[in-house]
Amino acid sequence: MITNSTGLEQTSMTENMITEVTIEALQTNQEGITQYPILEFDENALNLLCTGIQETLKHSTLKPAGSAAYRAVKRILDVVLSALGILFLLIPGLIVAAIIYIEDKGNPIFSQVRLTENGTPFRMYKFRSMCMDAEKRFEEVQKENECDGIAFKSKHDPRITRIGGFIRKTSIDELPQLFNVLKGDMSLIGPRPPLPREVVLYTPAQMERLMVKGGLSCICQCEGRSDMAFDEWVESDVRYIRTRSLGLDCKLFFSTIAVVLKRKGAR
Repeated sequence: MITNSTGLEQTSMTENMITEVTIEALQTNQEGITQYPILEFDENALNLLCTGIQETLKHSTLKPAGSAAYRAVKRILDVVLSALGILFLLIPGLIVAAIIYIEDKGNPIFSQVRLTENGTPFRMYKFRSMCMDAEKRFEEVQKENECDGIAFKSKHDPRITRIGGFIRKTSIDELPQLFNVLKGDMSLIGPRPPLPREVVLYTPAQMERLMVKGGLSCICQCEGRSDMAFDEWVESDVRYIRTRSLGLDCKLFFSTIAVVLKRKGAR
C-alpha cells in the first residue's frame, strides 16, 4: 500500500504492473549500485505501465497551470521555432551525422522509447553519442552512476565515443529532438521525458512530472543540468507544472541557450 497526496492509502497500480510482468523492483546490491529492472519493455508491459501511471495520476492533487489559450499558443510556438531550428541547423546536423558514422560505423541517429504526458510512449531521437552496443553494456556501467536517485548519469561512461563526448558537452546530441517537438511528441519547454525503466521505480509523487508534455529543456537544465540531485530535479519539474506560463517558458528558452553556450553542468 502507498499513501497518495490526498493522504489516503491505495494500491499502487505500478506495483501491480511490476508483479504481472515479473519485473523485480528497485534493488541495491552490496556495493550500493541501483539495479534497473529491465532495459526494454515489450508492448504489453509498456501498455500496462502506462495504465498504472494514468491511474496513479488520477489521485494526484497537482493541477497543471495554463489555460487552453496558453496551451494553443505554446503549441504554435513549438511548431514555428522547431521548424526554424531544423532549417537553420540542417547542414551542421548532416556534418555531425557524417562524423559520427565515420568514427563508429552505424546509424548516427539513436532512438529510444520515452514517456511523456500521462505516460504516453514515443520514440525520442538523438545524435548517437555512444557505441552501437551501449544498451547491452548498460549493466556493466551501472556502478559509474553519479546521480543519486533513479536517473543514470556518469562523467566517465566508457560507452561514450570521442565525438559523443563533444556533442554531449555542447548539447548537440539533443538537436534531433526538434523533430519530436515538430511532431507534437514533445514541447520546447517541459520536464525531460524519462525512460520506462526509470518510471517503474518512481514513487507516486515523482510520477507527477508526467502530468504535462515532456520538453527539450526544463528548469533543471537551466539551474543545474547534470549537477542537480534527482529529488531536486523532480521538485523543479513540479514547480514548473504548478507555475508554467508563456513568460516562464520564454525565460527558460533563453536561459537554456545561455547555459548551453557556457556548457554549464554538461556531461
